[in-house]
Amino acid sequence: MNTYAIVTERIINLLEQGVIPWRRPWSAAGAPRNIVSKKIYRGVNFFLLSATKYVSPYWLTLRQANELGGSVPKGEQSQIVVFWRVDGASQSEAEPDLEKVEADRRNRRRFVLRYYRLWNVEQCELPQAVLDRLPKIQTYQRDPIEAAERIIANMPNPPAIEFGGSKAFYSPTADRITLPPRELFSSAAEFYATLNHEESHAAGHPKRLNRESIAEAAPFGSPTYAAEELIAEMSAAYLCAEAGISPAVIENEAAYLQGWLARVRSDKRLIVIAAAKAQKAADYILDGSCTTE
Repeated sequence: MNTYAIVTERIINLLEQGVIPWRRPWSAAGAPRNIVSKKIYRGVNFFLLSATKYVSPYWLTLRQANELGGSVPKGEQSQIVVFWRVDGASQSEAEPDLEKVEADRRNRRRFVLRYYRLWNVEQCELPQAVLDRLPKIQTYQRDPIEAAERIIANMPNPPAIEFGGSKAFYSPTADRITLPPRELFSSAAEFYATLNHEESHAAGHPKRLNRESIAEAAPFGSPTYAAEELIAEMSAAYLCAEAGISPAVIENEAAYLQGWLARVRSDKRLIVIAAAKAQKAADYILDGSCTTE
């Protein structure tokens, strides 16, 4: 089974359990990160690690556990994270950087998607001195509404936003987001989650990231349309997590789950590629306001 299939199987298992990885509340402990480098996991790795039962955001490899003077007890189940590697090169812990991969592919360098295994610190037996040295993760002491507003205000070259009607959508032709009046949303979280979704579409406009799934007209229900919706869903999830806002509840969630299951099963590359493009969109929107670097 190749890496795309392994990731897809993990996502399908979550969806079948009723868990939508890009629509779940995020841990107040912070984004998942490596215990040694303190680097935050990005792209699809963010969802793979966030969808676990562990409270601690710290993850490590078996080798790292051993080097820290600890161990992973037998029987503890690992989680995978993915990385791109030039074919034939040695393994590194590089996160998926789709832009670099696509550029190098144009130069005929062959990249392959690989994975390695991690365990959460809660699964490991580590010296107390190591645990005592772990920095405390900042929980959401700030006002999430204020944080969400700051993210919106700091988006470079933002689209126009207007209020009216009963539907939320982004028009690439007009480069404009249209939202229902704020009072029609059931909560502030729902409003900002919806706005984040539409801003993620706007980030793909030709004058910004020039994402092909938004720059080119795609009919409703087409594979390109479905991919763009997943990109916006995942990108909005990154933005909600950054602000400390829980994603809005989905109406008719059962049908929503079945729809994503069908799409993910039909395209084994969809999740990994969409997550990388979603991360790129979120990074663009967060320019000047991102606090997770």
